[in-house]
Amino acid sequence: MNIYIKGLEDERFQRPLELITNLFFEESLVSRTKIEDADVEIDVMLTVTNKVYAKAILVEKSTNRKMEAEFEKNLEAHETEKEHFKKVKQVVSYVYLSVLQELTDVVQTWGILTGIRPTKLLHKKLQEGQSKELAHKQLKEDYLLSEEKIDLMQQIVDRQLAIVPDLYDLSNEVSIYIGIPFCPTKCAYCTFPAYAINGRQGSVDSFLGGLHYEIREIGRWLKENNIKITTVYYGGGTPTSITAEEMDMLYEEMYESFPDVQNIREITVEAGRPDTITPEKLTVLNKWNIDRISINPQSYIQETLKAIGRHHTVEETIDKFHLARQMGMNNINMDLIIGLPGEGVPEFQHTLDETKKLMPESLTVHTLSFKRASEMTQNKRKYKVAGREEIREMMHMANEWTEQHGYVPYYLYRQKNILGNLENVGYAFPGQESIYNIMIMEEQQTIIGLGCGASSKFVHPITGKIDRFANPKDPKSYNDGFKHYTNEKIKILNELFATRSTEA
Repeated sequence: MNIYIKGLEDERFQRPLELITNLFFEESLVSRTKIEDADVEIDVMLTVTNKVYAKAILVEKSTNRKMEAEFEKNLEAHETEKEHFKKVKQVVSYVYLSVLQELTDVVQTWGILTGIRPTKLLHKKLQEGQSKELAHKQLKEDYLLSEEKIDLMQQIVDRQLAIVPDLYDLSNEVSIYIGIPFCPTKCAYCTFPAYAINGRQGSVDSFLGGLHYEIREIGRWLKENNIKITTVYYGGGTPTSITAEEMDMLYEEMYESFPDVQNIREITVEAGRPDTITPEKLTVLNKWNIDRISINPQSYIQETLKAIGRHHTVEETIDKFHLARQMGMNNINMDLIIGLPGEGVPEFQHTLDETKKLMPESLTVHTLSFKRASEMTQNKRKYKVAGREEIREMMHMANEWTEQHGYVPYYLYRQKNILGNLENVGYAFPGQESIYNIMIMEEQQTIIGLGCGASSKFVHPITGKIDRFANPKDPKSYNDGFKHYTNEKIKILNELFATRSTEA
């Protein structure tokens, strides 16, 4: 689909309009300069006075069919330039999406939202004192959100506030993310910092030396400044790729370095690849009182696992789940992915049937996203996936299945290029929700990232402004510079918490 858009000279509109276009068409060209072979011409008339007004007129060239939409929002005198353009972009996106919906007869249930964290919008409105009814009305009118998605967002916000009632008051604490950048093999859909561990023992040893240093220095800073830790999350990669002895020393370092570890609300270790789980490693987890882990099947179809580069068997996933349960793991998460290559409704139903036999405490249902840097995106012709309607049917199946079996939704996030313009939803038995997943999604507190590829998010306690700082993704760069990256994080923390003390 080739679309020529008239009337929008500002190049900042290009990317938002491309993202909306991609919701409707698999392949498209969006141009703000004249193209002769345009399938559609859209004239956007934009005026900005004390309000933003936009009108879009779409003409389908082959039929001369015309569609129109208009929308406006008031401006406030105190708005910053960034806030001003955000409203302008919102109004333009609204009319643009509206005419494309009319053209295609496809209704986008997430409306104009293409961001990762839609529930933050609802949290913000409720924090400002709005009633649920007014917040829902504004979400529907301003963003074209469907009742279905607003209801899902409200369910999730309610669960988050039930499990973390002080969620809005946790800016005086931090959470910790610890990234272990190694896996047995790299999955075809993955863009995380993850390197096949075989033959890399030298890199692993050097990396762990740097990680121990980061834990010690950040722990010292937290103790000196009397900062509590809410949650700790070991991710990656696959944190259980390293040996049991290496895990043992790492957790010992955590207990010695971090403040008041016994009272941290939650410590999670992703053991996502079943082929990394051993009795020895589970014994180490028990030793350090860590009982929340992930064991991720993704699919219970062996051909699928082979196609996406997961070199373990379905039976191994099941066996390792039972082993973990027998050895005292009482809060196990499992990840499933909708839309993996070659899978449709029958295959996903089989995966749900197998999940029923295990009943993990929490279940995260992902919708496949074609991430730009993944092997799967680079070779799209090799990986054939289901169409939009079948993808939506599988998500509907997941929603029904989880409800029937006592799970409740407690967090969600979305990704660009996600199949069917859907979402990733975390479900759990009430009381078994992951607090870290809530903290990372709702961005109510600073999260300090340690390890290779780990990103830190520094949340200003008063304004909510977020600054990001990332460690390098490759082990060599990390090994060469871990002291520098640790010192830089401490500088930012000093400024952030000094500001908090002053403004308090």
